[in-house]
Amino acid sequence: MKGTGDSSLLVVYDRGDMRNIIGKEDIKNRIRKAGWLILPVFMMKTWIYYWQVHMLDLMNIGRYLRILISGEEVPAYEMVCVYEAPLLTILLLWAIYDIGSLTDRRWRRIFFYFIYTLITLVMLADAAYCGYFGRCISVNQLRQIGSFFQIAGDGNVIGAALTPLCLLTLLDYPIVIRLYKRKISRLKDKEERPGKWRILLHLVLLTASCISWLYYSINPSGTRDVQRVSHVEFFTSHTNDIIVNVIDPMVKKDVDEKAIQESMNRLVPRSEGDQYHGLAKGKNLILIQTESLNDFVVGATYNGEEITPNMNRMLKEDTLYFDRFFSTTGIGNTCDAEFSVLNSLYPNNIRECYRMYVDNTYDGLPWMFRDAGYDALAFHGYIRTFWTRGEAYKNQGFRKFYSEEELDKTEVSGFGLTDKELFRQGVDILKQEKKPFFSFMVTLTNHIPYELDPDLASLKLKPEDQGTLFGQYLQTVRYTDEAFGDLIRLLKENDMYDQTMIVIYGDHQGMNLETPAVRESMSRFLGRTYDYDEMLRVPLLIHLPGLGKHERVHTVGGQVDIMPTIANLMDLKIRTPYVFGHDLLNAKEGYIGQISYVGMGSFIGGSKDVIYVMGRDGTVAGGRMLSIDSGEELPMDESYCQEQSDRALDLIGTCKDVLDHNLIQKYVTH
Repeated sequence: MKGTGDSSLLVVYDRGDMRNIIGKEDIKNRIRKAGWLILPVFMMKTWIYYWQVHMLDLMNIGRYLRILISGEEVPAYEMVCVYEAPLLTILLLWAIYDIGSLTDRRWRRIFFYFIYTLITLVMLADAAYCGYFGRCISVNQLRQIGSFFQIAGDGNVIGAALTPLCLLTLLDYPIVIRLYKRKISRLKDKEERPGKWRILLHLVLLTASCISWLYYSINPSGTRDVQRVSHVEFFTSHTNDIIVNVIDPMVKKDVDEKAIQESMNRLVPRSEGDQYHGLAKGKNLILIQTESLNDFVVGATYNGEEITPNMNRMLKEDTLYFDRFFSTTGIGNTCDAEFSVLNSLYPNNIRECYRMYVDNTYDGLPWMFRDAGYDALAFHGYIRTFWTRGEAYKNQGFRKFYSEEELDKTEVSGFGLTDKELFRQGVDILKQEKKPFFSFMVTLTNHIPYELDPDLASLKLKPEDQGTLFGQYLQTVRYTDEAFGDLIRLLKENDMYDQTMIVIYGDHQGMNLETPAVRESMSRFLGRTYDYDEMLRVPLLIHLPGLGKHERVHTVGGQVDIMPTIANLMDLKIRTPYVFGHDLLNAKEGYIGQISYVGMGSFIGGSKDVIYVMGRDGTVAGGRMLSIDSGEELPMDESYCQEQSDRALDLIGTCKDVLDHNLIQKYVTH
C-alpha cells in the first residue's frame, strides 16, 4: 500500500482489487450512521450503575479481565456484576434506543423520551435507595411516597440517601438525548433511511433482546446461574419486582388454616417453662420504642465519657438486658417495628403494615392489657397522620393517642418534640390515670439526620467527628439517654416508679454500613470492621423495680419476641394461635428471619447461632455467614444456610398469609 501524500486519506482494496480512497471523515460518518457512538455511552451508564448499586469496583476491571483471560475462577456474584448482567443491560438499552430511532415518527420519539427518562430516574432511585437500605427500590415504595416527602421535608432525611455520587447516574442523559436528536434530524433530512438489511438487523437485535429479557426474567428452567443474573440485572430485577408485587397479589389464593398452623408449629421457635412468669403482674408498663438506637452505644465510652450513662446504671440494677437482640423491621422501618412488637407478627417487604393491613383485626399488647383491666395509651411527638398512626392505633387497641396535635410544642429539635418533653408531658398525663396503664412511647430526637439544638448537646466530640453523621448520632443518642434519666426521676417524684415496669428497645439501625463515611467512622470506633452483626443489633432492656438482680440474656431474639416475653412477665393471656415470636426468658432456641437491609432469606440464630446474609444475587451460596459475637466471617455451611434460609422465607410468608386473610379475626370479639 502506497502513501498518497495526504495523511487524512486511507488506502483500501475493494473486491475488484481496485484502489479506493476514503477520507477519515467518511469513516466517522459511517460509524455515526451505524449508531456505534451510542455504545460507549451506554457502557459508561451501565458501569456507573453497577458501581453504585452492586459495589462493582471500576478500578479493578483490569484485574477481572486478566482473570478472565487466564481462566481463573471469579466469585459468582462478581462474575455476574462485571460481565453477564452489564452485557444484558447494554443490549437492552441499545435495543430501546434502536427501536426509538428507527424512523422519525412522532410516536417513536415520544416512546424513547419517556422510556429513557423513566430508566434514568429508576437508576437514580436505585443508587440512592441501595446506598442507604442495601437494596434496589421497589414499586411498593410508590405507595410510600407521601410519607417519604413528609420525612424529607421535616427532617432533611433525603440528603442521607441522595448523595452527590448518585447523580453520576444522570451523566449520560444529555449525551444520549443529543445523539438521539441528531439521528432523528438525519432521518428527517432523508440523509439516512434504513434499507432491508438494516431493518433485518434491527429485527434480529429486537428479537434477541426480548428473548434475553424474558428468559432471564422468568427463568423457565429454574437454573441458579440465570437466577443470579435476574436478581442483579437492572431490567430483569425490576420486572421480577413488578411480577411479585403487582401481578401476583391480583390472583386471590385460598387459605388452609390448618396447614398454616402446622407450618407455624414447625417454623416458630418454642419456649418451655415458667421462669419470671407473672413477676410484673398488676404493675404499669411503659414500653419505649427508641428511634434509631443501635446496641453498640450501650456500655460504651467515647472520648473518655459514657455515651449512655443512664442506661448503664439501669443495667446494674433490676434489669434484664438482652445482648443478642435484633430488629425485625420491614419496608416501613419504624412503624413496622411497632407493628412487630405490639402483635408478634412479621412485617413484609411489600408495604408498611399500618397501611397495608389497617382494617385487620388484632389481639396484640394494647387489647391484651385492656382486657386485663388496664388503660392503653400511645405517645409520639409528631403529627398523627404520619404512617397513618391516628387510624392504625385504633385497630391496634389504643384508647387514646397523644400526638403533636395533643401535646405542647414546648421544646422542638430536629424532627419534632424532644424526648425529654415527650416523657415529661407523658408522665403528667399518666399520673392522672385511675387504673393501671400500658403506655407506648415512640421517641423522635434520635432520628436521622440527627439534628440537635447546640444548647441541648452535652457530649464533647473529637475534631474528626464534628459535623459528621457519626458525631451527630452520638450526640442525639446521649440526649435520648438523658431523657431516660429524666423519665425515671419523674416517675420517682410522682410515686409511680416502684409500680412501673419500663421496657426500652431500639427500632432499627442508626448507622448504616452502606454509607462509606459511616462505615469508616464506625470501624474506627469499634476497632474492627463494621458489619451486619452490629448494624442489625438493637438493645432490649426490661427494667423491673424490685427484681433484686440484673441479668444478661444471651438468647437470640427480635422485636417479634417482645409481646410474648411481656405477656409472660405480666401474666397476660394470649388468645390467638397466630403469634410468630416466643418468650425469650424461657426459650429453647433463638431464631428470627430478616427482611430489611439484607436480602429476604437472611436469618439470625438457629442451632449454629450465626448471622446469615443472603447473597445479593438471590442465592444462598452467594451469601455470607457471620459470627453473632465477633462479626467474623465464617466458612459457609451451604446446606445449613439453605435449610434455615428456607425457614426464614416460609416464616415470613406464612405470617403474610395470616395477615392477607385476616385470620386473627375469628379468635377475638372486640
